[in-house]
Formats: sequence, structure tokens, C-alpha cells
Amino acid sequence: MMANIILTPGANQSQRTALLAFLFLGVVWGSNFIFMKWAAQLISPAQIVLLRCVFGFLPVLLYALSQRALSWGHFRYIHHFIVMSLLATAIYYFAFAKGTALLPSSIAGLLSGAIPLFTFVCTWLFLREERVTVIKAAGIVLGFFGVLLIARPWSGSGVIDITGVVCMIAGSLSVGLSFVYARKFISPLKLPVAALTTYQIGLAIVILSTVTSFEGIGAVFTDTRAWIGLVFGLGLCGTGLAYLAYYHIVANLGAVAASSVTYIPPVVALVIGVFLAGEKISALGYLAMIFILAGVALLQIGSRPREDRK
Repeated sequence: MMANIILTPGANQSQRTALLAFLFLGVVWGSNFIFMKWAAQLISPAQIVLLRCVFGFLPVLLYALSQRALSWGHFRYIHHFIVMSLLATAIYYFAFAKGTALLPSSIAGLLSGAIPLFTFVCTWLFLREERVTVIKAAGIVLGFFGVLLIARPWSGSGVIDITGVVCMIAGSLSVGLSFVYARKFISPLKLPVAALTTYQIGLAIVILSTVTSFEGIGAVFTDTRAWIGLVFGLGLCGTGLAYLAYYHIVANLGAVAASSVTYIPPVVALVIGVFLAGEKISALGYLAMIFILAGVALLQIGSRPREDRK
């Protein structure tokens, strides 16, 4: 949890830069939702995702080339790369872009905080590697209750677009399934993560190009706020540099600390939506955020070795 990323006085430079990367990642992912919201006023969700991948691909490719991580021999596994490009990039990004277009950016950001919940459920269902304990079960119940508070299907008031909530859930499920697929089929290959990321985003661009209409896609560049947010916020930072930052965190602070970054984006999205975009959040919305983050916290606590909880 957050305590795992507190640096000691003797921490080396790599750990310090990893902490900066941690903060960068939380802020960038949290601000992605307002950038998607601005772009969605001018172009379609599919066009948003295509441009996001195009502008995010360059830094990832350059990094992979600098590491000499790419190899023609890797393409014997192209079928796995295609699946990952769909689950972890194309479908995931499209569902979130569509959901954000239909919801206030702050609400979309809050729902994104439930990704670890869906990942746990997918891992438990398909890999049977996760043992459901009382703590984990409580986390799942709390988290999904938070999602239910946001959707409020019983109200019938139409305040929150249910289709938007479903899209956010679909995106979270897609990410959860990508972790399952990666653990089962990708991890055993022992390929460089820089190469995997390059193939994943590159193939997503190819796939999206075949199914996305290019008509009117240039409209986003008529609005300075929208195109800067899309090119630099979603593309360069939110996709390209975000991947590199995440892997830097894992390498220097560990996977547990890296997973703690999920606490930051919902809060950042809420702050931006309320204080900068003027969105109105009900008391139930704030309560939902508490439930979702508490659920994620319990899942993390339940997944740590017993001696680490003392």
C-alpha cells in the first residue's frame, strides 16, 4: 500500500525517480478522463483511441529500440500480441472513451478505480490462483457496492447514464482479462516488456485503423484545448510515457507499490472534474469513492503475506 513507497534516507536515485514516476502516473491517469471528455465533444470514441495510440506509440517504440528489445523472432507469438492489443489497449481504451463521453469525467474516473476489483474476479474465475478470504470477500463487496452507488439503477432518474457505467465496467473487465491472458500465455515467454508494449500498441493501431472512420477526425485539431489534451495528455503522457513510468516503478519499488497507484487517479479525476470542469458530485458519489478505494485496499491487504500485515 502507500507505506510501501515511502523512501528511506538511504534510498538510491533509481528509487527516488521511481517515486516521481509514481506521482506522475497517478496524476496523468487521473487527468485522462477530462482529456477524453474534451475530445469526445469533437470526434468519436474510436477516433480518440486511434489518435491516442498513434501519439503514444512513438516514445514506446524509441525506448524499445534503445533497449534493443525488438526481434523478428518474436512474431511467432503474434497471435498472443493481437489478443493483448485488443484486451489491454483497443477494447479497454474504447470502452473508457465511450463511457467518459456519456458520463461526467469525475464519475468515469471514480469507476476506473474499480479496475483491481474486476482484475481479481477475472483471476479467480479463470486461473484459480487467488484464494478468496474473508478480507478479500469484504473488499469485493465494498468495491462493487461503490459501483452500484454510482450507477443507482433503482433511481430511474437518468442522472447517471447506465450505458456509460456499463462501458466503464466493460473496460475494467477487458483489463482484468488481459492480466489473466498475460499471466497464462505471455509471462512464460519471458519477452522484454518494452517489446511487448511496442507490439501491443502497434497492433492496436493497425486494428483500430481498419474499423475506425476517418471522416471528421481532424475536427479535434480545431480546438486547442482538445488537441493538446489528446496529443500530449492521452497520447504522449497517458499512453507512451505512462507505460514506461509503470515499468520503472515495478523495477525499482516492486509490484505491490506499483499497484498502489490505483488510489490516485480516481481522486485526481474527481478534483479536476469538480474544481476545474464544474461538475456536480452528490454525497453518494463521494461515498461511492470511499467504498471503491476501501475495497481495493482490502484486496491488497488480503493479498499480502500474513507476516507483512503486522
